[in-house]
Amino acid sequence: MQGDAAFVLHPAFPLLLGALLIPFLRPGVQRGAAMVLLPIFGLLNLLRYETGFIGTAEFGGQLLEVVRIDKLSLVFGYLFHLAAFLGGIYSLHVKDATQHTTALMYAGSAVGAAFAGDLVTLFIFWELLAVTSVFQIWARKTEASYKAGQRYLLMHILSGLLLLAGMALFFREQGHLRFEQMDIHEGWGPLVMLLGIGIKACFFPAHTWLVDAYPAATPTGTVFLSSFTTKTAIYALARGYAGTEELIWVGGVMAMFPIFYAVIENDLRRVLGYSMINQIGFMVVGVGLGDALGINGAVAHAFNDVIFKGLLFMSMGAVLHRTGRINGSELGGLYKTMPWTAGFCMVGAASISAFPLFSGFISKSLIMASAANNGYLFIWLILLFAAAGVFHHAGIKIPYFAFFAHDSGLRPKEAPLNMLVAMGLSAALCIFLGSVPAFLYGLLPHEMNYEPYTATHILLQLQVLFFSAGAFVFLQRNNLYPPELPSTNLDFDFLYRRVAKGIWNKLILPPLLLLSAIEE
Repeated sequence: MQGDAAFVLHPAFPLLLGALLIPFLRPGVQRGAAMVLLPIFGLLNLLRYETGFIGTAEFGGQLLEVVRIDKLSLVFGYLFHLAAFLGGIYSLHVKDATQHTTALMYAGSAVGAAFAGDLVTLFIFWELLAVTSVFQIWARKTEASYKAGQRYLLMHILSGLLLLAGMALFFREQGHLRFEQMDIHEGWGPLVMLLGIGIKACFFPAHTWLVDAYPAATPTGTVFLSSFTTKTAIYALARGYAGTEELIWVGGVMAMFPIFYAVIENDLRRVLGYSMINQIGFMVVGVGLGDALGINGAVAHAFNDVIFKGLLFMSMGAVLHRTGRINGSELGGLYKTMPWTAGFCMVGAASISAFPLFSGFISKSLIMASAANNGYLFIWLILLFAAAGVFHHAGIKIPYFAFFAHDSGLRPKEAPLNMLVAMGLSAALCIFLGSVPAFLYGLLPHEMNYEPYTATHILLQLQVLFFSAGAFVFLQRNNLYPPELPSTNLDFDFLYRRVAKGIWNKLILPPLLLLSAIEE
């Protein structure tokens, strides 16, 4: 790798290469130390780079920018190392070397994609993301997780194929492979690549892989999954498609429709899956708006979402780890023996609901302010509705049905110490980032002059929260809230989990079997 700075490792290598050592380390202290120290070493290596550095390599007659350092890539690089560190602590009790190895490689793949300055390098790490992440699903070793992993992998292979096809078209149209701002109205290449990126970003209706696969993963695997794939897609959108107006409307749909599914969902990790799509919708809107406020809002919300959504998945993972159950209809009353987990869960719930002094407030308001400033009143109203909805299903439903509500009679032990430490650090970050917004704002890619804690912002958000909470209480007291039923709700995955399967079994497979029998 050639560049203008003193030699340092590629930003992804400390995690990618370090992960290969995991199988040779003893479970316990050695492996645990590696899981915690490798992200720290990777972050220290990243800090040695200077903004503006470009590392190049020649491939097939093309000069590739395998490393590009700027403020946009750096904030995601910091975020991915932080997520790997927190996930590493949370997973210290795990004995499965494969899960640990692939988790670190998964994090390293996200780091590599964030610093890719050309489309070839992006594609390589894009595919590594898919291959390494699926093991977090298969590690649960159930029939459901195996099938969910298969469907997950097929969707992400399709994402990679679209990205590769778009790259080829883009190279033929533009004559270069630099990963930079693109226009979907200037040739087919940018549009096809956007479709590939959109799968990983959960564009409607290609979103069902997330709520299908994430809840099927191990308790620790879901924490890693929630941190990297979709946020890498948000980075790619911010890098290549900022200001693409179509994304405003795509994001608006994403922010709104998951609310209705989350309200009727029984599996609390699936509720969080829908909530994740809802939050990604806010980010996509910010990217589509394209101004400094919108882009900064999308990036800041991605940063905060990894932490507060990771915290919520950690708390539900701890519940699953201790009880073996995750359906709201089977839980309740756990605060009596898991008070710390319940408390940390409520911090995550307050953060995702954008309570003042919690992290979601300082990032979500950026995006809504950008929408208002740019005259997108209808989108602003959609985001306001979505903000109320997320408090309804993630801010209230998750902690209420898991830890309070009816008493399930379960009396599990408190979460393991390593889980509590990871949750405690995440909760502290949620409060710190919400209380000291200047810290995160200073990392964002664009300069801006924005104050989140104005009387107008605070009063508007408190009104939204108040009316959302009031609606929940009214529905509960009048037995109108959808009951927690032991069932699985099918979304658009009905098309391939039921319809496509039926067509294959009844219309395609019988003739093939008949033809095979005739040939024999």
